[in-house]
Amino acid sequence: MRELKYRTKVLANSCLSHKAPITPCTSAAAPRTSLLHNWKSMLACLLISMSPFQYGVDYGLIGGLQAMNGFLQVFGYADPLTPNGWNLTPKVHQLISSLMTLGACAGSLSAGPIGAYKGRRPALWLACILCAASNSIMLGTTTIGGLYAGRFLIGIANGWFMTFSQLYINECSPPHFRGLAMGFFQWWCSVGSMIGTVVDNFTAMIDGRASYMIPLALIYAVPCVLFLGMFFIPESPRWLIEHDKLEAGRKSLEWLRPDKEVIEAEIAEIMAAKQAHASSTAGVTFWDLWKDPVDRRRTLLSIAAISILGASGAMYLISYGTYFFEMANVGSPFMNSCILTAVGVIANMLSWFLVTRVGRRFLVITGIAGSGIVQLIVAIVYTLNPGTSETGKAIVGLSVVYIVFYNGLIGAYAWVLGAEIPSQRLRSMTLGVSACVGFIQGWLAVFTAPYFINPDALNWGPKYGYIWFPSCTITAIVTWWVMPETKDRTLEELDEMFALRLPARKFKNHICTGNIPGRERAETSENGLSSPIDEKSQEIEYIETANKA
Repeated sequence: MRELKYRTKVLANSCLSHKAPITPCTSAAAPRTSLLHNWKSMLACLLISMSPFQYGVDYGLIGGLQAMNGFLQVFGYADPLTPNGWNLTPKVHQLISSLMTLGACAGSLSAGPIGAYKGRRPALWLACILCAASNSIMLGTTTIGGLYAGRFLIGIANGWFMTFSQLYINECSPPHFRGLAMGFFQWWCSVGSMIGTVVDNFTAMIDGRASYMIPLALIYAVPCVLFLGMFFIPESPRWLIEHDKLEAGRKSLEWLRPDKEVIEAEIAEIMAAKQAHASSTAGVTFWDLWKDPVDRRRTLLSIAAISILGASGAMYLISYGTYFFEMANVGSPFMNSCILTAVGVIANMLSWFLVTRVGRRFLVITGIAGSGIVQLIVAIVYTLNPGTSETGKAIVGLSVVYIVFYNGLIGAYAWVLGAEIPSQRLRSMTLGVSACVGFIQGWLAVFTAPYFINPDALNWGPKYGYIWFPSCTITAIVTWWVMPETKDRTLEELDEMFALRLPARKFKNHICTGNIPGRERAETSENGLSSPIDEKSQEIEYIETANKA
């Protein structure tokens, strides 16, 4: 504790006593306080992490809707070759699922320009309004064109939800609980998917449009709660300070942080980073992501992290799970989908105990490798003995194992890496581009899946796993080689390590000093205070002495 107080004082003084340009000071010495101690910031993150709930509800619903007679009678055609007598053409399958993904791509890509002028809460309020409007279109229409329009617009809302909620969580949560807070993010998505699937299961037998209108009405729930709840939590202090609203940022930090004595040090750290980037922050454009080698590396790594989701092949199972089980003749398709989503929720909750101890890198590598192996086994089992009851049971069991790997190890923490890696000045722009690339990959998987699994096309069914095993294997190898560990690091510490151009394997054990190479150091001030370099030397010397003692 004596060491901690000394470090906090030194770091705060070194940040506050010098005029710009100065170097960001590390807050690695901030106490690893308990979850209860940080209840206000975690409550705010828990609320914002509800954003992907309706995204999960949508995916849970849409796969089931495409197997409901009530939905198929309005938007499909009679087909005596299918178990329920109705079907959708591959083109309609593609557009219903993929238009939402394309909309999400457009929404996330616009997040950079929007984030430059609007805070995180206003952007999420706008997402809530658009989500409600687009859902109303889907509920009211009986034409396929109207359904397409609603799907695309709700996709834009989803892109904003997914991007701005993660920006808020990364900027407001304590560093040592950032992974856990993002675990909430994936948990809400999984819960939404489970609830959507369960409701589908109970409404599938209803005659007429009510069978799919009741599930669609669920999409209103969380945006309404989120819209009202955001009036009671503060804006991101980092966004406020970055936009010259220092007092508002201070009040936001005072609400979020229980330890008032470290607030000034955190403000100084944010201000130092802001001043260091002052000349390059204004008028940030898409090309700024690529001009500087360090920024280019961070952009590519962020894209690579989120691309892990698309490379896993989960999108076709999520989007077409119920339809997939029905066409593969593996028992009750709706019940199997409910089992999958429930297991996903539990797996995600169990991963909360791992992410704060193991880190992100190990989890996503293990998850993507396991996903590939399971998909290969599913394809082999179905190839050797297609259409039998034993094969059906095996596929359901293996799908459960797959969802443990995906939801428990990949789903949340690929997003964590993608949001943590960019620099503060480019974070909204980088995350928007990364999310856009991820949504494009998801769209490709959703768009092409019907050709592989639909009986009117290739009719591969579970053999589709042959496509995804090499995808998962290559992704696991690349991730192991290039992806750094970001566990417990402040966003400013990551700035330092990337500026040092450390290889990925050295991130985990690197000791940050707060001095970033290539930036101008402050000279000794006129009042006789020592320079940041001298104070840092004092800090290191003190810690070494304390450790020896």
